[in-house]
Amino acid sequence: MKELEESHEDYLKVIYLISKTNRGGWVSNSEISDMLEVQPSSVTNMLYKLRDFKLIDWEPRKSMRLTKKGKEIAKIILKRYEVLKDFFINVLNLNENDMIDEICCKIEHHLTNEVSEALYNLSLSIQ
Repeated sequence: MKELEESHEDYLKVIYLISKTNRGGWVSNSEISDMLEVQPSSVTNMLYKLRDFKLIDWEPRKSMRLTKKGKEIAKIILKRYEVLKDFFINVLNLNENDMIDEICCKIEHHLTNEVSEALYNLSLSIQ
């Protein structure tokens, strides 16, 4: 399988966050479009790619939801984001939320599990 791109991971994270508030975990194209502030046609194109990777269950013009594999990847990306955000706020004492969110969204894709765990442990030891 080809490696996922950052955009794939961004979509998985958004789908996961939306699915947590929806009955059965089903998510619509328009919900994703609204949250990512992209055109519905862009979402549809990405959904085809995510389906090819077997990361979502979806048929065109219908709601979709993450597969087990898609959910696992989304949780990892979200955890990396949360670890980074905690590090910037509680260790580095930064408080510019918009800047922190932007940086975390860019870095989360490049962290290994080992680095993420080390940042988490560092944050715990300092607090």
